[in-house]
Amino acid sequence: MSPATSPRGGADRIALARSLSAEWRAHGLATGPADRADAEAAVTALYRLIDEPAPEFTWVPSPTAALSLVLDDHVTFPPLRLRGTELHPQPRKLSLAARLASLVHETRDRLDARIGRGVTALSWRQPLTMEPEAALAAGVPLRSVVSSLVHDALRTTLHDCVRAPVRSEFLPTTPGLDGTTWYGQHDAHWIAHYDVYARTGLEVYDRRDTDLLRLLGRLARATGWWWPGRGRCVMAERPVEIHTEPLPGALAGERRLHRDDGPAVRFADDSGVHALHGTHVPAWVINAPTVERIHAERNVEVRRSAIERIGWGAYIEQARLGHVATAPDPGNSGSALHLYDVPRELWGRPARLLLVVNGSVEPDGTQRRYGLSVPPYFDDPVAAAGWTYGLSGEHYARLVRRT
Repeated sequence: MSPATSPRGGADRIALARSLSAEWRAHGLATGPADRADAEAAVTALYRLIDEPAPEFTWVPSPTAALSLVLDDHVTFPPLRLRGTELHPQPRKLSLAARLASLVHETRDRLDARIGRGVTALSWRQPLTMEPEAALAAGVPLRSVVSSLVHDALRTTLHDCVRAPVRSEFLPTTPGLDGTTWYGQHDAHWIAHYDVYARTGLEVYDRRDTDLLRLLGRLARATGWWWPGRGRCVMAERPVEIHTEPLPGALAGERRLHRDDGPAVRFADDSGVHALHGTHVPAWVINAPTVERIHAERNVEVRRSAIERIGWGAYIEQARLGHVATAPDPGNSGSALHLYDVPRELWGRPARLLLVVNGSVEPDGTQRRYGLSVPPYFDDPVAAAGWTYGLSGEHYARLVRRT
């Protein structure tokens, strides 16, 4: 049995992978000034790989501050290929940014082939439902455990919970920017995956791929987002603040954005992103939530967050919801189900709202309440709760516990 697959070797690698994952997570959530010298040196080296001279560098305080500069430079690019498909147009017609992206995509394809992380390999791997060490002892393949511990956990934190809302806030469907933004520290989830495979001894890469991976790792450690163009590269500083909390049920250090007294992500120019318990919300949800704004909001998750912000008791009173009935929740011992009638003018249709307590405990030890829209014909809270699960009230009453 080889060291990489023996119980001792596997456990040692899991411990190292956990430590390296935490290290990369810290880089992805880092705040404060970028290491401009190292970031510029790494970008210059990347330009050199595609036979381009070093650009001039323009530093800005945030992604939103970069927009006018990038668009003024007419940095528009043809669509990039999907992984594993052909390039269109032909490489000789591609812009500088597209050629750079092509270089990285081709390298990632080779690295994926080395570590067995193609589409087929990912299709059968399930998310971890136990601690990584326990999963390894239970027979889950070491590589699958490492991939979940590093790539999946970091993607959840850095891509899904941070990068996605920041991009949605600052670069929503901006023409000319699709496929051209490089995310620096928020690319750490996929860079870390390849890096950890190498540093735990699970894989050895070709020299050319190792060199490129090292350059991308330097950028993830040194800077925020950046936009390469011919003759000029626009570089954004990292945020000055990032506020997070542990993701409930996290097994590998996953975190989500959360701050209830200001922006969860703030840049030096005071542009920022607001989030409550991982939900990206407009600033009014934090600063001035009202029943009128709540009812005008189309996004159900934003509405829920705003209601939680003012409190369900205050919302029910201010919205003049009529109490219908209360019953113990058979799926969540010790909690109650509250059924309310919703005035037609609020939602534009007859409806009732079922107020329930989440079966899962939040990081601070509390259990959140949330409201569910149910048909107006329900008078029994238990039957209404069963309907939300596709069950009859009788079947729901037999549940031991829901989540």
